[in-house]
Amino acid sequence: MQTLYRTHYVNELNPAMDGKEVVVSGWVHEVRNIGKIVFILLRDHTGICQIVGKEGMVDAGVIKSMSLPKESVIMVKGTVRASKESKTGFEIAPLEITNLNPLESAIPFEVTGKVPADIDVRLDNRHIDLRRLETTAIFNIQSAILNSFKSTMLKNGFTEIRTPALVEESTEGGADLFTVQYFEKMAYLAQSPQLYKQLAVIGGIDRAFMIVPAFRAEKHNTIYHLNEVTQMDAELGFADHHDAISLLKKTVKNILSDLSKKNTRDLETLKATLPKPVIKEITYTKALSVLNKNGHPIEFGEDFNREHEAELCRLVGEILVVKEYPSSIRAFYSMPNGKDSRLSNSFDMLFKGAEISSGAQRIHIPEVLVQSIRDHGLDPSNFDFYINAFKQGAPPHAGWSIGLERITMMVTNSQNIRECSLFPRDRVRLKP
Repeated sequence: MQTLYRTHYVNELNPAMDGKEVVVSGWVHEVRNIGKIVFILLRDHTGICQIVGKEGMVDAGVIKSMSLPKESVIMVKGTVRASKESKTGFEIAPLEITNLNPLESAIPFEVTGKVPADIDVRLDNRHIDLRRLETTAIFNIQSAILNSFKSTMLKNGFTEIRTPALVEESTEGGADLFTVQYFEKMAYLAQSPQLYKQLAVIGGIDRAFMIVPAFRAEKHNTIYHLNEVTQMDAELGFADHHDAISLLKKTVKNILSDLSKKNTRDLETLKATLPKPVIKEITYTKALSVLNKNGHPIEFGEDFNREHEAELCRLVGEILVVKEYPSSIRAFYSMPNGKDSRLSNSFDMLFKGAEISSGAQRIHIPEVLVQSIRDHGLDPSNFDFYINAFKQGAPPHAGWSIGLERITMMVTNSQNIRECSLFPRDRVRLKP
């Protein structure tokens, strides 16, 4: 879309436009002065192009105006010229350069990456960090993941819903909750939309999906965890865990396919390679056997740690669904397995060595739900509104959630999940 400051983005320019007058705007990525020629690399969010001022070919006043500090925000009116010397196959000969907002303070770190910057320095200055090509690539990919998820849901007959972030009780049990003063009472930030998306299905929204924030007051300091995350959730009515797994596999395959078609340049910028879209399934019990046989001792009833997850992906498949975990280590609403009372119809998806998704068939029988709540050390009276809903015609249903930041981290080969949250919230970070 043409505006006052721009006729084209960088990625819209090409050698075939030789001789065309254009206006581009962005930031000064690099400046090189080699005597009679001055080069500016201009960067916008779509890429980088070269502005070339040559003595005798460009007005001397314009060439003089090209001596700008890096990260200056500029508008360039110029003529496209095909160029075999340029990586893009073209360059722009400037007719007019406007410094839109002269810098008043120093840039806190080198955006080009020539001088590495600590992640906390980058996050403290996130508005600058977002100018890095690598950071831009991460969020281009994250946007594509969101769009692919939503597209898959809509194509499969799902309805998008919104659920509250403020709740009166824990949605999953446990004490890892952020408290909020809600008028005269105490409320909590929701750990997940779990109970509400189930109520939507019970209410007749047979297939529901949502993209929502979730909050967990866990005092961890790991590269895999945040205290505020974004969840991509789906819930299916008249379904069991096998149906939910089938949808999850389809969704992740679609995400990989869409990224491979639309985000090649971003993946190349990050030197990231997508795994093959082959998703295997294995039961928890079989996974224990695989780990024990390969020198990673684990007993029935234990949950997998990072090392276990990495080994399972190495030994079984890069993308792997582990299903039918013991009920004792799953959420209280997970349906018991009909063949083995110790197990539940629950599952996780592991992706390149880390969990990116968790789900289950839900308990829809009130008395079974009440007993499970008690078995997990919780008080059924705290879940009256939830339990009562199942007494009024609740169908079998199942669902799952994908952690947006986690899948982005694994796809982009990021070393810290905080790089995959635009403005991350962890144990110590509340700004910017």
